[in-house]
Amino acid sequence: RLVQEITVCIRHIRCGHLSHNTFSVMGRRPAKCYRYCKNKPFIKSRYCRGVPDSKIRIYDVGRKSAPCADFPFVVHLVSDEREQISSNALEAARIAANKCLTKFCGREGFHMRIRAHPFHVIRINKMLSCAGADRLQTGMRHAYGKPDSVVARVKIGDVLISVRSRDTFKAGCIEAMRRAKFKFPGRQKIVLSRKWGFTKWNRDEYKQGMAEGWLVPDGSHVQYVSRHGVWTKDE
Repeated sequence: RLVQEITVCIRHIRCGHLSHNTFSVMGRRPAKCYRYCKNKPFIKSRYCRGVPDSKIRIYDVGRKSAPCADFPFVVHLVSDEREQISSNALEAARIAANKCLTKFCGREGFHMRIRAHPFHVIRINKMLSCAGADRLQTGMRHAYGKPDSVVARVKIGDVLISVRSRDTFKAGCIEAMRRAKFKFPGRQKIVLSRKWGFTKWNRDEYKQGMAEGWLVPDGSHVQYVSRHGVWTKDE
């Protein structure tokens, strides 16, 4: 019956009895509809098919292959709420922060990493908005929607964006994180780290480890070499 009614509407449009203006195209729902973590995690799987691709496809920007020793300064953008952040918002924040960092630090003067990944699938129950739609749609019956987009579920204290750079570009990195905050719902905090780069070692520990040899450079990170080892034949 529903297919027959829609076919009749399309036939009326082709004949000129109904205009295209009678139908209104629905835009994206505002972020407040999907902001809160209300349900269980719902990810793409063989049971949940037809999920649209994430809007953000690039998670590392800048001089990604820079050695760990080149960029000691680190700043984080930390979530202060338990919420869901859409992939559109993550992509918008990445673009805004990258533009600001390129302006203040240069193209090779920073390395930014997006730490939140959108895996949670949100659904939408699309409604017809046309002449005679009340006869076509079923209201809240069979209201389980179809996959619409993906979001990242974050908790209080989760890191959204991290930037490593030189100490001379400290103000530029903080400004980039401030501009990225405007693309997210809720509250975020800008945190200055005591660590050296993206490593887990404080600055004094990093310098000591590199001097004594129990830290070995490994790309943008360092490898810890245990000072305990196996017995050799000579020993």
